[in-house]
Amino acid sequence: QVQLVESGGGLVQAGDSLTLSCAASGRTFNAYVVGWFRQGPGKEREFVAAISLGGGNTAYADSVKGRFTVSRDNARNTVSLQMNSLKPADTAVYYCAARRIFLSRESSDYNSWGQGTQVTVSS
Repeated sequence: QVQLVESGGGLVQAGDSLTLSCAASGRTFNAYVVGWFRQGPGKEREFVAAISLGGGNTAYADSVKGRFTVSRDNARNTVSLQMNSLKPADTAVYYCAARRIFLSRESSDYNSWGQGTQVTVSS
């Protein structure tokens, strides 16, 4: 298991950019796949992006592909989600989550979760 804390959310206008950070505890952070999920008001949690152990493999939801970029710095125990060209539809609480071995788009596959950070995009 690993402890995760998200940060970097805020209020922005459509077209702006934000970078979210996920800070992890533990000396074996590089043994975890990390995913980003989000949950908008009245909606179910949905997959956003994920990154493999070494950062060489990534996955994105169709709704964010080409606009969002996930990266990781294992030396600093952090994963980032760079969000460009934000839209009001991106408004949600964003969560990072971790699991071992395999990259996954399924929230049920992740064992450790952060508390989330709010992103609000105005039109």
